[in-house]
Amino acid sequence: MNSIINFIVKDLLGQASILIAFIAMFGLLLQKKSKGKVAEGTFKTLLGFLIMMAGINIIVDTLTFLNDIFTHGFGMKGYITDVAAIAGLANRELGSEVALTLMVIFIVNIIIARITPFKYIFLTGQALLWMATIGAVIGYKSGLTGAPLILTGGIFGGIMAVLMPALAQPVVRRITGSDDVALGHFCTIGYLVQAAVAKVVGKGSKSTEDLVLPDNFKFLQDTYLSMAVVMIPMYLIPALAAGPEYISQYSNGVNYLMFAFMQSIQFVAGVFVLYSGVRLLLNELVPAFRGIAMRIVPDAKPALDCPVLFPYAPNAVIVGFLATTAGSIIGMIVFPMFGLAMILPGLLTNFFAGGTAGIFGNAMGGRRGAVIGGVVHGLFITFLPAILVPMLESYGFTGVTFSDSDVISSGLILGHVFQNNWTFVGVFILFVALIAWFVNGKSTKPQEEKVHESV
Repeated sequence: MNSIINFIVKDLLGQASILIAFIAMFGLLLQKKSKGKVAEGTFKTLLGFLIMMAGINIIVDTLTFLNDIFTHGFGMKGYITDVAAIAGLANRELGSEVALTLMVIFIVNIIIARITPFKYIFLTGQALLWMATIGAVIGYKSGLTGAPLILTGGIFGGIMAVLMPALAQPVVRRITGSDDVALGHFCTIGYLVQAAVAKVVGKGSKSTEDLVLPDNFKFLQDTYLSMAVVMIPMYLIPALAAGPEYISQYSNGVNYLMFAFMQSIQFVAGVFVLYSGVRLLLNELVPAFRGIAMRIVPDAKPALDCPVLFPYAPNAVIVGFLATTAGSIIGMIVFPMFGLAMILPGLLTNFFAGGTAGIFGNAMGGRRGAVIGGVVHGLFITFLPAILVPMLESYGFTGVTFSDSDVISSGLILGHVFQNNWTFVGVFILFVALIAWFVNGKSTKPQEEKVHESV
């Protein structure tokens, strides 16, 4: 009997991929799907999760190499803002806890949406996964296990899953001209920071959508190509500084610069694999959850991933990406002068979060809002992970830190709660409340530019 229980708890449900597949199967069964659809959805969820983990492992390996050569070459300790790296490490130790926390987050989200005026159902699965990850990591490293660990991360994450779309919705209405869809992306605090700056500096500035980008810059619209263009020098420059002798321990006789180049391309390939897995996973997992949620909360607004806003202001996406990258590079150089960790720019975050922040900045302050606000956004999303580093290092995570501003904020709040540092918690919450109040005051009217014609 003990062996059967051990098999179910450890070998079956202890595998995060199997547990998530079971969650999808449960959702499909509740929707009374056919046996074939249930089998297909369950298998594709399992396959998607495993592909996602394969991408995570590729990214972790290449980022570990980059951190090593950066540290050796420049005598500095550079940190990668990559949630996938920590997620990979966390899932090896806390796979089941993360999966169960994810399920609790969604349940709490539905309950809050059902009983309160905040009718938002957060449907961006990977963002919920990152929120579940930090909740599980912080709680576990603070001494929680079992149900208290899962419920703490799940309840807090569920509140964030409703609160963040609610805070962003006034600006989203301004961007889209409607109230039909919400933003489900845990970078919302960063978006509000850019929107606040844009509101101050952008009065009278024309929209970025009045700009026509030269054909030579159109390639930046391809996520992976733009990422490669920046990642290649990001690997080659530290490789030059580290030298062939140091890199020879990794390169197996391959020229050290060629090896570094291939590592940069492998990073991009890892991101491609990761997102291929995420797409496959979410194509099955989200409909399983959506059908349940929408029946329980009939008047709910679906909170969707940030690319849902990209067609409304495609030029703002590119401007926001470039401005955020500039800000993050400035932060990388300046913040270590004040004793903070050196945070290497995370190009994945800079594109998706920076691009979306650019749309927020453009909606609130046109071109100046997108550019100046974007630089401030880059500084902000570099500062946040820098102040999270000491906490993560105390938990045994070195060389990496979280990226998404809401995820980092959740880690900072939870970590300081467990440390009884209520002053930090109160000041941080007050800061977010003031930013949201400033942005949302008199900013709820839809913008009337013709940018919506591109949708």
